[in-house]
Amino acid sequence: MSPRVDPVHTTSELPPEADVVVIGGGIVGASTALFLAERGVSVALCEKGRIAGEQSSRNWGWCRKMGRDLAEVPLAVESMRLWEGMNARAQAETGFRQTGVIYLCETAEDAAKHEAWLGQAKAYQIDSRLIGPDEIDRLLPGSSRRWPAALCTPSDGCAEPEKATSSIANAAFRKGAAILETCAVRGLETTAGRLSGVVTERGPIRCSKVVLAGGAWSRLFCGNLGVELPQLKLLASVMRTGPVEGAPDRAAGADNFAFRKRFDGGYTIARRNANVAELNPDSFRLFFDFLPALVTQWHELRLRVGRSFLEEWRIPRRWALDAETPFETVRTLDPAPSLSILDEGERNLVRSFPAFGRMQVAERWAGVIDATPDGVPVISEVPSLPGFYIASGFSGHGFGIGPGAGHLMADLVMGSTPIADPSPYRYQRFGKG
Repeated sequence: MSPRVDPVHTTSELPPEADVVVIGGGIVGASTALFLAERGVSVALCEKGRIAGEQSSRNWGWCRKMGRDLAEVPLAVESMRLWEGMNARAQAETGFRQTGVIYLCETAEDAAKHEAWLGQAKAYQIDSRLIGPDEIDRLLPGSSRRWPAALCTPSDGCAEPEKATSSIANAAFRKGAAILETCAVRGLETTAGRLSGVVTERGPIRCSKVVLAGGAWSRLFCGNLGVELPQLKLLASVMRTGPVEGAPDRAAGADNFAFRKRFDGGYTIARRNANVAELNPDSFRLFFDFLPALVTQWHELRLRVGRSFLEEWRIPRRWALDAETPFETVRTLDPAPSLSILDEGERNLVRSFPAFGRMQVAERWAGVIDATPDGVPVISEVPSLPGFYIASGFSGHGFGIGPGAGHLMADLVMGSTPIADPSPYRYQRFGKG
């Protein structure tokens, strides 16, 4: 059920020391490693499973500035600049193309919400604009209905999740980064209150700085350190088709479906605004942190109680560094997709764009999204543990802003001028610790 990810060059020997250890081999961790290695920093990237094995290869592949939380817009702008040059930088194919992204409006109320966002985002000089029915028909031919309006951003685009992170990690490897797969980090070592190293399942690595880019695993890792990271998991289901004759060749989403043309000629399709929230012990521990988001996003969530509650209840929340950890017990989160949600998205799409009625589904899969209470990531040092940085909680937006997030994290670690204002991503905003 997992996508086929391009291979990565890896390091066989565990380095005894590094300037920085990055935990997690998704797009944010790989980007952080690349931008550190480009500055001559010795960096070791440790991944418990395989590079891009989880959400970084399972997402839609959209790279957008449009419609983002205003706190993310500056970082999204910088990320798009990095995406534009990433093939050349990585000397490999990431699949990035500026195809444009379109949000179709179901109602005049939808259009008004997008218009309000445009007014707020005007300061960032984004090329987003509202378009009418005639232009929609020209850009997305073959619809069975007349859409009243759409938010369109020609400079946005898509990359290939099965290629991009691998290409970035390989670029970091060529720049001197150690890339270690099947190498879980069990915890941190400190000396006089400061970081002095990490302990991996293969042995220790001496270092003075650590970046945790662990995605859905970050909260569990932080908990063993006594660091409270408010983050929950959401299940997102996606499917891949072969080529579809007569279907639009752009990325577009309405209220209840989304699609994009893939680099291989097929399509990535999902049911927009429908993620599964499986109730687990953290759902209750963090109930009041997430209550405001639950109230405003209730219609987008499918609450579910299942076997995962007991499975997560049994996962140790504390462990010794000389024993096997949960990161070694489960190397890759590979959940079953929600077929009912995917079927629903497919029906909605075919009703609006009949050409998709001819599609042949090749694969279905699911990934686990790491979500914060405000939907904005943490990209920050943890004040209570100098030298420890977190880049997590991207809430389903991490692929598109991954390069910018990695650059920003490298800036913070090195004390350089940040590529974007880091204050919206501070760990302290949650009042934890």
